[in-house]
Amino acid sequence: MKITVHPLFFAVIIFCAFFGGFFVSIIFALTALLHECGHVFCAARLGYECKQIKLMPYGAAAVCDIDGIKWRDEVALALAGPAVNAAICVGVAGLWWFFPSTYAFTDTIMAASLAMLIVNLLPAYPLDGGRVANCLLSHIFSPKAARIILRAANVAIAAGMIAAFFISGYNVTFLFFALFLLCSAIEKSPPAVRINFASRAALRRGMEVKTVLVDSDLTVKGAVRLLDDKHYLVLRNSADGREITQDELYLLMAERGIYDPVFDDIPDNMP
Repeated sequence: MKITVHPLFFAVIIFCAFFGGFFVSIIFALTALLHECGHVFCAARLGYECKQIKLMPYGAAAVCDIDGIKWRDEVALALAGPAVNAAICVGVAGLWWFFPSTYAFTDTIMAASLAMLIVNLLPAYPLDGGRVANCLLSHIFSPKAARIILRAANVAIAAGMIAAFFISGYNVTFLFFALFLLCSAIEKSPPAVRINFASRAALRRGMEVKTVLVDSDLTVKGAVRLLDDKHYLVLRNSADGREITQDELYLLMAERGIYDPVFDDIPDNMP
């Protein structure tokens, strides 16, 4: 996975440095990066690979697509980023408790993490809170109605940020946030890619075979969680002894959803 930087990101850093906020802007950027890492690690656990994290002038964004994922997993994925910010807040608060003198050096870290935690829980798409709201609303209303409600929430929150821009004496942070909501809401992420650990280079070096005994109802998602970059996976059905190699699993992943059983109707002539 790579980290890409939008050219305007540097412009924002230079702008902040001009007004004496260089280190503050760096801390906020690193906090956003850690937030997105939470999403990336959770996506990997669910069997998806996020190709990159983009540092944008208004924040950061992990390039992942979770179309088709069950709503419970989508909620977990959405909350993974705020969970990282919450953990940072708890850690810094604990540091203050035991070492009060560190407050002067860590107050900006607390402010950045707390701000990102609160902002991302707002019910505005594509923020994490908006994704959670989308999952819940889709169970109450039709998908079209849920999208309309979320768009209305986006417009209302963006309007509130623009109003806060004038009330606060032209604090550009509110304006940037409103722009982020309006721009990223219409941006579509590229599709995710299934993880493939068995690269040709790894096979040339040699990989240890790991055979795992599993139930007949093992899903593709459960099988992906058993993959790692140190072993070549072989799945053995505990009921009838059938086996699926890692390469065969990749072929199945191209044809089935992540919640489909692995051992259902496996062709006898599968290569």
